[in-house]
Amino acid sequence: MNPAEVATALLIERTLESSPAYRKVDDALYVIKQGSAYVMISVLQWGKDKAMVRCTAQLVKGVELDGGLAKQLLELNTFLRFGAFAYDSNEETILFTHSILGGTTLDKAELLATLRDVALIADEYDDKLVAKYGGQRMLDLLEEAAVESLMEKHPRKFDLEV
Repeated sequence: MNPAEVATALLIERTLESSPAYRKVDDALYVIKQGSAYVMISVLQWGKDKAMVRCTAQLVKGVELDGGLAKQLLELNTFLRFGAFAYDSNEETILFTHSILGGTTLDKAELLATLRDVALIADEYDDKLVAKYGGQRMLDLLEEAAVESLMEKHPRKFDLEV
């Protein structure tokens, strides 16, 4: 990590460490939860000596992009202060993402404002998009994976015929 990335990571950790919704995944990746949405906070190198913070919420997985969905996402983007809806065709996932400059110019207020807006938009629109276009919210996918993991580790506890 370059010095700007280190400074950015330290600011993120100091700003969010007391929040019960915050988890550090590794030195450059963090997650916060807001309602049914999860926001990934990535510290990325930008050029040789700069850093940026990319906040990404995966809203809905398993939805096919058609003309109606594409149009709605583009129209929603016109009303946003910052950030944008996007679509990952490889994962069939609707995202909401926003990036800001990291390093020594990043301050706590800017970071919190960005995280708050990304998290609130993600939490509001994951439900609306699932209701209209189908797919699953990230919370639903994580809960499903957790149950499957439990069933694999303790199959007898889930066997109703025992």
